[in-house]
Formats: sequence, C-alpha cells, structure tokens
Amino acid sequence: MQKILFTGGGSAGHVVPNIALIEELLSEGKTDVCYIGTEGIEKNIVAEWNIPYYTISSPKYVRGGGLSALKRNLKIPIDFYRAYQQAKKGLLTYHPDVVFSKGGYVALPVVFACKKLKIPCFAHESDFSPGLANKLSARKCEKIFTSFPETAKRLSRGVHSGAPIKRAVFSATKTEARKRLGIGFHEKVVLIFGGGSGSKAINDAVRKNLKYLTENYVLLHVCGKGNTVESNLENYRQFEFVLDMGSLYACADLVVARAGAGTIFEILALKKRSLLIPLEGQTRGDQKENARYFERKGLCKVLSQKDIHLLPKAIENALKDDGLKERLALSSYPPANPFILRELKDAIKK
Repeated sequence: MQKILFTGGGSAGHVVPNIALIEELLSEGKTDVCYIGTEGIEKNIVAEWNIPYYTISSPKYVRGGGLSALKRNLKIPIDFYRAYQQAKKGLLTYHPDVVFSKGGYVALPVVFACKKLKIPCFAHESDFSPGLANKLSARKCEKIFTSFPETAKRLSRGVHSGAPIKRAVFSATKTEARKRLGIGFHEKVVLIFGGGSGSKAINDAVRKNLKYLTENYVLLHVCGKGNTVESNLENYRQFEFVLDMGSLYACADLVVARAGAGTIFEILALKKRSLLIPLEGQTRGDQKENARYFERKGLCKVLSQKDIHLLPKAIENALKDDGLKERLALSSYPPANPFILRELKDAIKK
C-alpha cells in the first residue's frame, strides 16, 4: 500500500489544509498516512484522525521581541540540526513514498531531511507572499503548490493549484443549517470568528456594539475557548470552538473574520460575502496582503483593525453591496484537493 507522510504546523492554518487531504485519503482506504510535527497545535488537531504521529522539536524564528528574541534566534542553528536529525529518524521509521509539507517552522527540518534521504517532497503555500519556511524549502521540493497564481511565479518550482479545503465546509445547505439552529429563513445572519483561539480585538468590538447588532442581525460568534460572556440576548449565539463550521457558514449572509488564507478560500469557495479584518502586529503582513488582493478584485470588504470601532457600519455596508454578491456568484475558487492528491499519487507511480 502506498504511504504518504504529512508535515506542517505552528498554527491551525498550517495543519487544517493537511487534514483536508488526509481525510480524503483515509476515505479511499488505499493509502497509509502518517504525520511528523511538534507537540504544538498540530498534534492536537491530527490526534482526531488516529494516524501514526512522530514528534520532533523544531525551532521557530522569533520576529521582534528585543534581546530575548535575539538570544532564541541565535540558538536556531543548533536546534535546527537536532530537529533535522529527529526528522531523518522519523522518515526512516515510516519509509514514506512521498512527503507533503504545509509549511511553517515545523516542516522545514522534515523537508531538508527528505532531500538528504532522496524522498520526493511536495509543499503548499497558502498566502500571497511565501512564508520563510517555504522560501527555504523551494529548491528541495519537487513542486510547491500555491493558492494564488501570482505566488507560483515567485517560487522556484511553484505551481498554482488553489487551496485544500475540508469536506465539512460544504456539509450543509442554508435551509438545513437554519432549521438545525432554529434561525428563521428571513433573518439576516452574521457569522463572526477570529481564528482558532479567537480574537480579543474582534470579540471586544462585537460586544461593545452587541445591542445594536442583535437588534438588526442574528450573530453567530465563535469567540475562542474561555472567551464566552454572560448574555441573555435572543439573537446572540456564542461558541467557544466549532467543529461543524459548514453549518455556520451555510447559515450566514455575511462572514466577519481574520484574513488567513485558509479562511478566505473557504469563504470564496462558498461564494459568501465577507468582511475581513487582517491581523496586525508581530506578523509579516500576510493577512493584510491576502485581504487587499481580493478586495481589489471586488470579492470581499476589508476593515483595518485600527478602524474596528466602525464594525457595525462596515457590516451594514457589506450586506447592502449587491455588486459584491454578484461578483462572488461569477467567481470560481474550487478546492485544490483533487489536483494535489493526483500529483502526489503520480509521483509515487514514477
């Protein structure tokens, strides 16, 4: 039986696309699947699928942070070599036919070890601007698939594929989902979330305007673990974490979210109107680039975090924009799952 090893982590955005491919392979029943990652978020997410998991300790480059960050970054060469040796051991344990990397600092030593062991490795870059790990991985991979066509031109061996998307995103119709959640078909529904662990900035903005918002919309608010508050407002539904995002997406007339590439491509595949609030601060600016790219195409609305106090008006404007709805209806951003899996299987046959 063919064997594919997956790697990637550090954030949900580097893991969930892997899961989208893993669940397809497991449903076919023709492929053994395994994973190399750290003790971080990827281990918890992958555990649900009950596949072999090999743990390594990979170093992360710290952006900003002054002297303490500098000291940690100076240790990276030593820590990376240790992770590289651990990755080699994991690869020799599983003997995969091919490896798929979703990037992030977790994946880099695995990709380097693949090159040394002559195991074909493929990667995927979700964001408009390539992350550091994929830039360093580019020449050690057979191909790097990209969500954005322009990104493929910026990477050695880049190939535009689109984004992997989990089946569950498409799991419900609007009628089914609203019936399940007890929401009237005539009501305007706004789905709001801020990433896997929630967003304090978005949560605070919602709650400062809660009375006005619930007078006009049904709010489905995924606020993160431990972030719910006491409320008796009829049109306010809070969730710490949701596995069945498909039902919430299906209910929504508008999605308010951060601008991670995985989230954006889910929204676009569903042709949902969206208001994106890019993460700012200690990041490389990838979310802002992702959001502005699709704003220029007229496929989303963008609200800067510094203007988050304008959230109610921004929601109102997005829902009133019929042109946005029409442009989304004409757009096409299908999941990349079939394309990527075909490429991996073809590499095994060679």
